[in-house]
Amino acid sequence: MIADVQKEAASKMQHAVDHAREDLATIRTGRAHPQMFNKITADYYGAPTPLQQLAGFTSPDPRSMLITPFDRSAIGAIEKAIRDSDLGVNPSNDGNAVRVVMPQLTEERRKEFIKMAKSKAEDARVAVRNVRRHSMDALKKLEKDGEISEDDLSRAEKALDASSKKYVEHIDELLKNKEAELLEV
Repeated sequence: MIADVQKEAASKMQHAVDHAREDLATIRTGRAHPQMFNKITADYYGAPTPLQQLAGFTSPDPRSMLITPFDRSAIGAIEKAIRDSDLGVNPSNDGNAVRVVMPQLTEERRKEFIKMAKSKAEDARVAVRNVRRHSMDALKKLEKDGEISEDDLSRAEKALDASSKKYVEHIDELLKNKEAELLEV
């Protein structure tokens, strides 16, 4: 029973770390990479569709991205979705592909992105703490129902604390790496 609670908690905490990794990847840095477009959806025949399902991405140089749609009729929708997104870029359309050139980030914009990254990391930390709290409640309920002893509860709580600390450290490491990437000129 304790192992089930711990396994479920570890799974949910890992999910929070993975989600933080994805969120941080969407914050743009000075370099162009396809993950920046992960959360952008374009209106394709009346349905919001992720850009990854509509086009292929190539990076001819570190500061530009070439987005080639699988269906040329979607090129306008892709261009509009990128323009309307929070990336702060102005895509250009040559009829076959959409070219996105990443402008050099200003110091002010870098600080905004760092603030955004810290916010996303804090959300992930809160998610890990919530999982820990719910798991602690489940363990205390097991002890109250007489299914585990007080000593088992104490050991399980210590293990859960160590596990949540490890996942929070992963999130902090992801944030530290993203901050370094953003401050790199």
